Amino acid sequence: MSITPETVRSDREALRARWYAEGYFGQETMGQQFLRAAAELPDTGYVFAGDDAEIRLTLPQLAEQATRACLGLQRLGIRAGDVVAVQVPNRPELVIAYYAAWLAGALVVPITHIYDATEMSFILRQSRARALIIPDRWRAIDFTDRVNRLEPLPDLDQVIFIADEPTGSGTLWSELLTLAPDAEYADPGVGADDVCCMIYTSGTTSAPKGVQHTHNTLLAEFIGNISVDQLEPDESALVAWPAGHVAGLIGICTPATRGVDVVLMDRWDPARALDLIKRHRCGTTSGTPLHFNALLDEAARRGVDVSPLHFGVAGAANVPASLVERADREGLALARVYGSTEHPTVSSSLGDDTLQHRAFTDGCARRGNEFRIVDELGGDLPTGQEGELATRGPELFVGYRDASLDLESFLPGGWYLTGDIARADADGFITITDRRKDIIIRGGENIASKEVEDVLVTHPAVAEAAVVSKPDEKYGESVAAYVRLREGTSLTLDEVRAHFTGAGLARQKTPETLIVLDDLPRTPSGKVQKFALRQQLREQVRVS
Repeated sequence: MSITPETVRSDREALRARWYAEGYFGQETMGQQFLRAAAELPDTGYVFAGDDAEIRLTLPQLAEQATRACLGLQRLGIRAGDVVAVQVPNRPELVIAYYAAWLAGALVVPITHIYDATEMSFILRQSRARALIIPDRWRAIDFTDRVNRLEPLPDLDQVIFIADEPTGSGTLWSELLTLAPDAEYADPGVGADDVCCMIYTSGTTSAPKGVQHTHNTLLAEFIGNISVDQLEPDESALVAWPAGHVAGLIGICTPATRGVDVVLMDRWDPARALDLIKRHRCGTTSGTPLHFNALLDEAARRGVDVSPLHFGVAGAANVPASLVERADREGLALARVYGSTEHPTVSSSLGDDTLQHRAFTDGCARRGNEFRIVDELGGDLPTGQEGELATRGPELFVGYRDASLDLESFLPGGWYLTGDIARADADGFITITDRRKDIIIRGGENIASKEVEDVLVTHPAVAEAAVVSKPDEKYGESVAAYVRLREGTSLTLDEVRAHFTGAGLARQKTPETLIVLDDLPRTPSGKVQKFALRQQLREQVRVS
C-alpha cells in the first residue's frame, strides 16, 4: 500500500495528540526528568559491577558529574540539536555521558562496543556527530586505534577519551569535567517531542539504519518498563545488556525514571551475575536465551537456586519453550517479550500469566500499544491467521534518519510494519512465527545478511553468496553462509575468518558455518530462495 511523506507526517501528528490526551506523553525532556529524579530520589542509584570491583553511585552524584560534563560539552561548542556519539561500555562515564548530552539539548547516538571502524564511520557520518565519547582501551579492545582508522569525518569536531593518560589527540574526560568550573547550568530549551536519540540497527540492508526517538517516546518506554513492575520494594534489577543496544538503554535509564536501583554489569559472566543477584537482591532481569541458560546452568553447577530472582523477560532472539519451562521449575517466572529498536516493548506476558502463555506466546500488547495482523496489501487478517505484524504505540520511534526508509515501513494510520510474521489468538496473545526481514539475531545483536554477503563476494573465490540464520543453542542464531565459488577455486572457513578480519567488521558478523554449493536454490525469476536454505539448516540441527 503506497504512502507519502505527507501521510506519514500527518499520522504522527494525530497520534502524538492522542498520546498527550491519554497521558502517555508529557512536557519533560530526558535531562529535566533526570534532574528532578536526582532531587526527589536521593538514595536511588546504580551499582557498576566490573570483574573484581563494584562502584555505587547515587542519582545526585551522577547528576552533579553529568552537569559538569554538560558544561564541558557546551564549552567545546556542543549546542542544542547537535549529535554526541557514545561508544562506552557499562561504566559510570556511560550514564554520565548520556545525561550530559541530554542536559545540553544534544542527540545521543549509542554505539555498541563491538562495532569497529567500518560501522562507526558510517554511523558517525550519517548521524553527523559533532562529538565522540570513547575510552582509550577496554579489555582487549584498543579504541584509540579504532578512532585512528575512522574515515575522514568533516562533522566530527571533538573526540573525548576516557583515559588516565593523554592519547595524543582529543580531550580527556577528566579535562571535560573541569572545562567550565564557574559556569552555571541553563536549560537549553529543547522540547519533549524533539528527537533526542538515534540508535543504529542492522536491518534488511547492508547499511545500519538510524532509529530516531524523542524524549517522549523514550520516557514512555522507560516508565512502562514491565520488569520493574514485578519488583518488590526492597529489590533491584540486574542489567547485563551492552550499551548501544536498546535494551541496554532501557536498563541504564531505569533508576531515574522508575526510582529503583540497578546493578549494571560491564560484561556478561553467569557466575558473577549469580553472585550479584544474591548480594543485591535482584528480583528481575532481562536477556536473551544465552543469558538465562547460562545463569540456570551456573546455579545447577553450584547446587543452588537463582533466588531472589523471580521474574525475567527473554527476547532479542528465538526463545524456546523448553527454556521457559526449565526456568519455571527453578522458581523463575520467565516470559517471552517482543519488541525492536523501533518499538522497544510491544508485548510480553507477566509473572502471573500461565506457563502456557509465557512459554508459547510473546504475550499481549502493553501500555498503550496496539497491533494488527495484515496481509501483503495491508488489510486485516482474521484471528488466528498468520500475517505481518503491524504495531503502534507511544514508545514507537518517529522515523529513520534516512526518511526515505519510512515510506516502506509504515501503513496509513501510523502503523509500523515490523517485518515479522505473527498470529494472534482471541485473547490478544501474539505469537511470532517467522521473519520477513532478512536479519540474523545472534545473542541479541541484529546482523544484516546483506552486509555479510557484501563482504563475502569481495573474496576472489566467491562468485555468489547467500547468508541466513542457523539455529544455535547458545546464541539463538548464528551466521551461516552458502556460497557458489568461481571455477577452479576453493574456500575454507579459516580463509573466510581471515577475510572478515581484514574487512574490519565486528567479529560477530563472521560466518560460523560455510556451505559450498554448485548453485543456490532459486525461484523461476532467479531470486535465491533463502527460506529453503534456512529450512535445510533447521532440518540438520533437528537431526543432529
